[in-house]
Amino acid sequence: MNLLQSYFPEWYKEIEALGDPLTGISDRIDFERIRPILSGLYENNTDKGGRPNYDPILMIKILLLQQWYSLSDPQIEREIRDRISFLNFLGYPDRLPDRNTIWYFRERLSKTGKDRLVFNEIRDQIMAKRIRVKPGTIQDASFIEADRGEYGKPRGDDANTRRSKDGASATKNHGKHFGYKAHTLVNEMKIIEKLAVTPANVHDSQIDLSIPGIICYRDRGYFGSECRGINGTMDRAVRGHPLPVKSIGRNLRISRIRSMVEHPYAFFKGMFHFFHVMVTTVQRVRVKTYFTAICNNLLSARFLDRIA
Repeated sequence: MNLLQSYFPEWYKEIEALGDPLTGISDRIDFERIRPILSGLYENNTDKGGRPNYDPILMIKILLLQQWYSLSDPQIEREIRDRISFLNFLGYPDRLPDRNTIWYFRERLSKTGKDRLVFNEIRDQIMAKRIRVKPGTIQDASFIEADRGEYGKPRGDDANTRRSKDGASATKNHGKHFGYKAHTLVNEMKIIEKLAVTPANVHDSQIDLSIPGIICYRDRGYFGSECRGINGTMDRAVRGHPLPVKSIGRNLRISRIRSMVEHPYAFFKGMFHFFHVMVTTVQRVRVKTYFTAICNNLLSARFLDRIA
């Protein structure tokens, strides 16, 4: 037992009594079930020795803290050394990574696609504890803004690190946006089941996250597009053919159900401040979006436990 494990837990009890938002996360999630997913993430686990890697579970927890509190890499490096609640959540480790190690770990997740597998595992653990699940899902999308950089500078592989390489421009309701777009599929418990991240100029209708056999409610922007699940897309009038009364009533019913999709986006942008990113590629934005979605699902699970 190290010094942290022998001294700080008693001190943390006072903080917990005052209220710690992180309380209960470790009880809801079995992080050890994530360990097999992260196997093979490092390639230097050989008999030749060398500096040992940081525990991947520790790194996953740090990325969760980073998105939960909307912290940059330098900020999370400092906070995990300074805040007792953070140390308690991390299990009072013997050593802690610096900002570069955190950045490289996130890069490994983005390049291997294991961020999606981590998200799926935690989502499944949360859903397994929900005995009764209402059928039905809701798909929608929201912009994630990014910095345009200087006009006339190159994009793509030739772009500088401070300039968005994959970001794109888009216009919606006379408002201009630049950056990326998060597409989410939310169930009626307000838990995000699936997501995708694209440049901002990709139309919502080009992404189909619906699940076969389950109804998927979508707004008029998806009218006429593919739906693998049961199509619950709102009807849209076309030139010379106004909507009949039956379709207007159907749209109102769907709209009432779809209003629940705004709750996760409210958490994304209001609580987690996830409305502007400094990272420069779709893959990097995707990792941050997945971990923000995990935070949202943990909050939803906490609320569901309370009303249960």
